Amino acid sequence: MRTLAFDGRMGASGDMLLAALLDVGADRGALAPVEAALDVAYRTDRATKHGIDAATVEVMLTDHDGSDHPHDHDHSHDHDHPHDHDGDSTDHGHDHDHSHGHDHESDGAVRAEGHGPARSYGEVIDIVEGMDLPASVERTALGAFERLGEAEAAVHGTDLDATQFHEVGADDAIADVVGVCLLLADLDVDRVVTTPLSTGGGEASMAHGDYPIPSPATAEVATGADWAIRGGPVAAELLTPTGAAILAEVADGVDDLPALRVESTGYGAGGYDFPDRPNVLRALVGDGGGDLRREEITVLETNLDDASPELLGGLQETLADAGARDVSILPATMKKSRPGHLVKVIARPEDAARVARRLAEETGTLGVREHGAGHRWVADRRIETVYLTLDGREHEVRVKVASDAAGETYDVSAEFDDALAVARETDLPVREVMRRAEAIVHGAGGDAAADDEPE
Repeated sequence: MRTLAFDGRMGASGDMLLAALLDVGADRGALAPVEAALDVAYRTDRATKHGIDAATVEVMLTDHDGSDHPHDHDHSHDHDHPHDHDGDSTDHGHDHDHSHGHDHESDGAVRAEGHGPARSYGEVIDIVEGMDLPASVERTALGAFERLGEAEAAVHGTDLDATQFHEVGADDAIADVVGVCLLLADLDVDRVVTTPLSTGGGEASMAHGDYPIPSPATAEVATGADWAIRGGPVAAELLTPTGAAILAEVADGVDDLPALRVESTGYGAGGYDFPDRPNVLRALVGDGGGDLRREEITVLETNLDDASPELLGGLQETLADAGARDVSILPATMKKSRPGHLVKVIARPEDAARVARRLAEETGTLGVREHGAGHRWVADRRIETVYLTLDGREHEVRVKVASDAAGETYDVSAEFDDALAVARETDLPVREVMRRAEAIVHGAGGDAAADDEPE
C-alpha cells in the first residue's frame, strides 16, 4: 500500500502542506487548474529552517494587465514572514486580524493573503464546483470546506448555509485547499496518515479579541478528525483551520510513523524561525504494510449485583448512544457468593467521561473503573447492500466487509437480521441466504450489484 505520512510535530497549514507535497514529489504542473480559474499564482522557493532545507509556497495575486505570473522566481532570500497574530501560516481562521505592512514584494508581486473578498460558504462551493476539477479532487476539496463551514457555524451559532467565511473564503485559502487536493491526487497514494498534530500555544489576536491557541475554528475541526492534537511545543499558532480541515478530510491518525519502505521525503517550511527546532512539516511516501488500523481506546468496567435482565439488555444501545465502541456483559460471582454481572465497555479516551456517566445513570452503580488499555487493532469496515432475486422478487441484504489497511478483504459476513427476514419470505434456510449474499460480495455471482454505504 503506497502511503503518505505526515510528521505533525510542528503542526500544519495550507502553504506548508503545499510545500511538503511538492518537495516529496508531486508535480508543480498539477496546480494549473487553480491558476487558470483564479487570479492567483503559486510562487515556490527554498528556505533553510534550523539546518533543514525545505520548500516554500506562497499564493500570489496575478497582475490584471496580462503580465506574467509572479511565481517560480529565483529568490535568494528566505520567505519567512512571522506574523504576531498568526504563528505559522498564510491561511488562518475566519476571524484573525490581519494587519500586514509587507504584502508587496520588492518585485511588485502581491501576496494573496489578506486580500480579496470574504465569501459565504455557498459562494466558495460554487467557485470550487466551477473549476472543472477531477471528480475525486472536487469531492475532497468540498469535503474540507464543509468541515470548515461546519466549524464556523458551530463557533458562531449559525446555520451552515448562512456561514460567512473571511480569510478561509478568500482566493489564497481556496488555492491552498484545492491545490493540496490536486497534489495529493498527483501523488496517487493509497492512504494518508498523520502523527498527532501540534497546535502551538499562547494566544492569537482575532477580530473578536484574543483567543487561546488552538483557535476556536481549529479546535472545532479537530472534533471531527481521526487524528489527535497536542499543545506546544512553542508559543505560536502551528495548526491553522485550513490545515486542520484538509487533514481531517484526507488523513487517518497514527501515534507514530508507520512502517514504510521509504520512497521519498519532503519538507514544507512554516513562517516562523525558532531557535531550537526546524519549523517544517515533514512528508514521507513509501510502501506500507496491510496492518490493521490502530485506534486509541480506554476500557471502563463496573460490577453489578442487582441489575434486571431488561436493564442489561438495553445497555448496548444506551451506551452506544453515549459514544461506547463496544459493550460486554459477563456473569460474575460477587461478595457473599451472590450472582452478578461484570460490564466492560470500550470507548475512545475523549468519550470516556460521558460514557462512564451514562453507565452510572443507567445502572445505578456507585463507581466505574477505567483501565488505560492504550489502543486496539481494528479492521476497516464497510457495509455493502446486495440484492438477491428469489422467486422473481428482489430482496436486500446488508453485508459487513472487513479489510486491512491495504484494502485486502479478509472477512465477509451477511447481517443476520436481514438474512432472517429474507428466509421467512422465501422458506430458504437462513444460512443459505447468508451464503448467497456473501457470495455476491466475494464476486462469485449474484443477480444485482452491490451498493457501498458507510457503517
